[in-house]
Amino acid sequence: MNDLIKAGLSRRHALAGLGAAAGLVSMPALVRAQGADVVRFGHLTPRTGFLGPLGEYGVQAVDLAVEEINAAGGVLGRKLEALKEDSVNPQTASTKAERMIERDKVTCILGEISSASCLTIAQVAQRTKTLFVNTGGNSDALRGDNCNRYMFHVESQNSMYVKTCGRALMAQGLVKGKKWFSLTADYAFGHDLLKVAKRFMEANGGQFAADKLVPTDATDFSALLLEIRAAKPDLVISNLAGNQITNFLKQYSEFGLTFPVAGFGFDTALAWAAGKGNFGGTWPVVWHHLLDTPGSKAFVAAFTKKYGKPPENQAWGDYLAVKIMAQSMNEVKSTDTAKIMEHWEKGAKFDVMKTRPGYFRASDHQMIHEMYTIQALPVAEVKNQWDIFKASGAVPGANEDLEVIATTKEEATCKMG
Repeated sequence: MNDLIKAGLSRRHALAGLGAAAGLVSMPALVRAQGADVVRFGHLTPRTGFLGPLGEYGVQAVDLAVEEINAAGGVLGRKLEALKEDSVNPQTASTKAERMIERDKVTCILGEISSASCLTIAQVAQRTKTLFVNTGGNSDALRGDNCNRYMFHVESQNSMYVKTCGRALMAQGLVKGKKWFSLTADYAFGHDLLKVAKRFMEANGGQFAADKLVPTDATDFSALLLEIRAAKPDLVISNLAGNQITNFLKQYSEFGLTFPVAGFGFDTALAWAAGKGNFGGTWPVVWHHLLDTPGSKAFVAAFTKKYGKPPENQAWGDYLAVKIMAQSMNEVKSTDTAKIMEHWEKGAKFDVMKTRPGYFRASDHQMIHEMYTIQALPVAEVKNQWDIFKASGAVPGANEDLEVIATTKEEATCKMG
């Protein structure tokens, strides 16, 4: 979506590849970049600002994945090393990505949460022919008009979030003939999410009573909450991001509003930050720590042992990206970017810690996998600060094609260079 540019470029597992610096395309980057015993990759993600709390989970997950991979023998017998930095904003993300590739000679880049920063990193990746794996940016535009050969997405796209949550809302009778009052983060991610949400509503017989753009630095929602009280909507929808969501949920509870709440973008850390009694509503997640699969249980146990808290879904994305890259390099017996990309585009499948394996869709490089919705537990049922919600079964269901929640061929706009 062009809003990535119009909004001013401001949102929202061993990794390696070839990073050919400008003017040096004939020499394999790995030869220049790495010592004989090290494979180095760059990790960029916001560690400050309204997305910072999520970024810290990603950093911790990368450290855990690298530790586990090296303990198991590394990548092709070589040590894996992560170079980590705070991406801060789109301009800084671009500058740091270029420096990591051209000065620090990383083999590839992974990470991010901001969709706008993903775009600027992807532009550097395309120019330098360096692999970039997006672990947190949701915008459909990154898989559409702004897609490119060197960018792959572990994180789900906005369409997958909206269609997953939309199914739950339809089952609750909150779509057809209903009026929604939505709050949208005023930057690339929010604009893209609103576009997808409106497309879903129009297709399913609902309408928006109002939509309000919210600056990403907003912390006081009292004026908007008064508007919601006066509008009496059937449903309040959040297209917010990061700690905006936490602040909104706390203040919504303080105002005593009882209209149903739901959101189309979410991270479980935000539910934890809101806390029991404040967290409520229906929300889509790409993964959650209560998932009862062998891979998830092992990840949760290892992360909790190391950090004293369970991982949330951003941690899942960064951890998985590192693990997938390590597995892929070992499977193709090479760190060559072209071989890894070919491996993925041909439909290689990976254990994504869910009930079915995931794979990268060749047409837009979106990882196709299951999602979930979560709902807050009644306060009396909450036993600790982490297990404050109940989750749906996998979406899509076991008898459905995994791609039914992703963009359709009619919706797709990606044209790979």
